[in-house]
Amino acid sequence: MSATRAAFGLAVFIAVCFGAAFLGSVFTTGSIPVWYAKLNKPFWTPPNWVFGPVWSALYLMMAFAVWLVWRQAGLAAAALPITLFALQLVLNLAWSGLFFGLHMPGAALAEIVVLWCAILATLLAFWRSTPIAGILLLPYQLWVTFAAILNFAIWRMNR
Repeated sequence: MSATRAAFGLAVFIAVCFGAAFLGSVFTTGSIPVWYAKLNKPFWTPPNWVFGPVWSALYLMMAFAVWLVWRQAGLAAAALPITLFALQLVLNLAWSGLFFGLHMPGAALAEIVVLWCAILATLLAFWRSTPIAGILLLPYQLWVTFAAILNFAIWRMNR
């Protein structure tokens, strides 16, 4: 694969990941100072300013991971891992819509369990293709584990 094609592929995957991040922020940004601020939250909830940098780093690692899989195997041979990646990205966006857009922590809790499973399936598929790509998804899996626990706590505290 040429360096130009590889660089273009990386740029596309970064754009896709940060495009999903931007769409998620459409649901999130307006809800944080109004709806989310009024929710009861556990004492261990991170301050709001933490989420942006963490998610930016995670989206960048996700983009690099999918790029490694694509670069290693090509689009046709990596169809399953890339499809799993796309599915978890859609589920990630759906969680933002449910939790922040529709203000439905209970539905978001059920959805984040599905998201967690989709991330795990993606991580395992990436690992089989390129172990470094799987490793790059580990922080994402851990963060979504934390987010699921936080989602559960918020749901319980605000029922």
